[in-house]
Amino acid sequence: MIRGVLFDLGGVVFESPLAVIDDFERERGLPRGAVGRVVVASGDDGAWARHERGELSRPAFVEAFTAELADAGYEVDVAELMDRIEGTFRPRPEMLAAIDRLRRAGLRLGAVTNNWTPFGDHPVLRRFDVVVESVLEGVRKPDPEIYRRALERLGVAPADAVMLDDLGPNLKPARALGMATIKVVEPRSALERLGELVGIDLTGAGYAGGS
Repeated sequence: MIRGVLFDLGGVVFESPLAVIDDFERERGLPRGAVGRVVVASGDDGAWARHERGELSRPAFVEAFTAELADAGYEVDVAELMDRIEGTFRPRPEMLAAIDRLRRAGLRLGAVTNNWTPFGDHPVLRRFDVVVESVLEGVRKPDPEIYRRALERLGVAPADAVMLDDLGPNLKPARALGMATIKVVEPRSALERLGELVGIDLTGAGYAGGS
C-alpha cells in the first residue's frame, strides 16, 4: 500500500529545464544535447555534479563548467545559460492540484531535487512534508543515499513509496531500493499512473492540464 510519494521538482512539479537548454543550444548553434553530454561525461567529479552538491560556488562552477565545455569543443556563456535555466521554475498547475489531492487523502509527500541554490521558503514547497535538496545534503541523485534520507524523514518504507522523476537514471536506484517509480514524460499520463497506484483520481474534475 502506497503511503508516501516523492516528487522530483524540475521537470515534474516545475516546468522542465531541458527544453530551455535545448532552446539555448539551438540559438547558439550548438549540437543538440551538447550540454547534457558534457555533464554526463564529467560524471560525479564534474563541475555540474559538484555544484549540485554545494561543493562549488557559482563563480567557481561557471569557470569550471566553461572549461569542461571548451575541452569538448563548445564555447558557451555558462552564466547566461544558468540564468535562463533558473527562469524556468514555473509550477505546473496540474501537478499542484494532484499534490493537494494527495495531501487531503493523508499521504506523506516529499520533494527530492538536485539543485545548486536552496529553494528557501518557496510557496510550492510548503505543500511537502519533507524537502531534500542536493545542495544542502551534499549528495545528489542518483546516489541512493538521497532517497534513503527522504524516506527516513517521511517515515515511509521503500515498499510503501513511489518516486516520480523525468530522468530514467534517477529512477533506477529508487527501484533498486524497492520503490515504485514513474517516469514523467508529460504530466497527465504520469498522474494517471500515480492515481492507479494510490487509488485516487488525480486527473478528473478540477484537472488543470491539457488533453
